[in-house]
Amino acid sequence: MAMLVEFSMWPMDKGESVGKHVARSLDIIDRSGVPYRLNPMGTVLEGEWDEVMAVVRQCFETMSQDSNRVTCTVKMDWRRGHTGRLTAKIDSVERHLGRQVRQ
Repeated sequence: MAMLVEFSMWPMDKGESVGKHVARSLDIIDRSGVPYRLNPMGTVLEGEWDEVMAVVRQCFETMSQDSNRVTCTVKMDWRRGHTGRLTAKIDSVERHLGRQVRQ
């Protein structure tokens, strides 16, 4: 059951600059081996339900160790029989436009 999961997680009790806390999550994501793309508002993971959700959980468990409140948004897109969608969805839009888009 391969899926795309976009999530954004941040501590609510660390002030308005939370980059060092988010960086810890990116370290977890990068070391997980799960394909991902970072964007300015979150991170998109691609994989099987259990592996992707395990990464999200590990990010939460790490962040909650020194935070009293953690907020997370999650979007999921599952499509039977399709993989490689981190790039395929962008490729499809570019084909329809007839040109590349900025990333």
